[in-house]
Amino acid sequence: MRLTLGDFEEAARSRLAPAVWDFFEGGAGEERTLAANAGAFDRLWLRPRVLRGAVHPETATTILGRSWDAPVAVAPLGYHTLAHPLGELATVRGTAAAARVPVVISTFAGRGIEEIAAAADGGPLWLQVYCLRDRAMTRRLIERAEGVGCEALVLTVDTPHMGRRLRDLRNGFRLPAGIVPANLEGHDFTVPAAHAAAEFAPLDWSVVEWLRSVSALPVLLKGILTDTDAARAVEAGADGIVVSNHGGRQLDGVPATLDALPEIVTAVDGRVPVLLDGGVRRGRDVLAALALGADAVLVGRPVLHGLAVDGAQGVTDVLNILLGELTDAMGLAGLSELAGIGPGLVRPAAGAEERGRRHRAREVRGAAG
Repeated sequence: MRLTLGDFEEAARSRLAPAVWDFFEGGAGEERTLAANAGAFDRLWLRPRVLRGAVHPETATTILGRSWDAPVAVAPLGYHTLAHPLGELATVRGTAAAARVPVVISTFAGRGIEEIAAAADGGPLWLQVYCLRDRAMTRRLIERAEGVGCEALVLTVDTPHMGRRLRDLRNGFRLPAGIVPANLEGHDFTVPAAHAAAEFAPLDWSVVEWLRSVSALPVLLKGILTDTDAARAVEAGADGIVVSNHGGRQLDGVPATLDALPEIVTAVDGRVPVLLDGGVRRGRDVLAALALGADAVLVGRPVLHGLAVDGAQGVTDVLNILLGELTDAMGLAGLSELAGIGPGLVRPAAGAEERGRRHRAREVRGAAG
């Protein structure tokens, strides 16, 4: 019996080839940031209130004018077909069976965007965008997404090239035969890092204006980690921000997204929605992110775990566990609706700040030596 997302992670590892597992799970460099994403949630305690009559908590929310059953979406993940032959088709079917929440389709999806939309059966879809040097190819993908009813564009802004992912380098990772990005054409995608180095376009803030010139869809920027960039994103016309370090897969040594969240929320000041990804593994993690100001979270690797274990049903089970844990945590914390969640719900675990100061002091001494 699988009762937690950790149970699905353990089961998925035994079902995937070691190099594929490392491709999904690995981070950049020494994987400090990868570990920090999950660890940040463990450094917070929840502060429940009692005698508040919270029996059947309501998790519904509205983001960019669209009602979601819960403040959770499926993060963009490339090549679901590495986890299951049906790939994204199973993912959207499994998501729809669990809740009406968005699935963000990756530029590097393993199934065609039209068939993904058909399988979603009206479930909300967003498109994640990497701007390629071939802007015409990027534009065609956006137009196709708009044509099938995608509701937003999520521009990944932290990837001028892929981070130094040591697991993939040690494995000499190459996409297996038959695994290709179904919505792109004309390139050699066999080694993802090599393709990114050759074909990802260098970007500046004008890319937001360009996206607005080719589509009427809302544009969110994914990969923001500082208050300065958050404020600049809003000024540039972004409709939303995703606080993200790419699951620890780009620049190792950047902060956990939960740690970066408060300064970004302050800078945005309610002008656009702020979403967070990275390290969410339990319903109480969702609650903590909302308490620190996120409007919703994106969940990535656990969805692939469910997909690898049992296809669409595995995705449904993973999301049902997460959303069930969220409802359970809300009720036990005395919350009947999301509007009651605020910063008073969380505090740092005892000693966490002092441990952090000691760790930073050791880093400074090491750098000085």
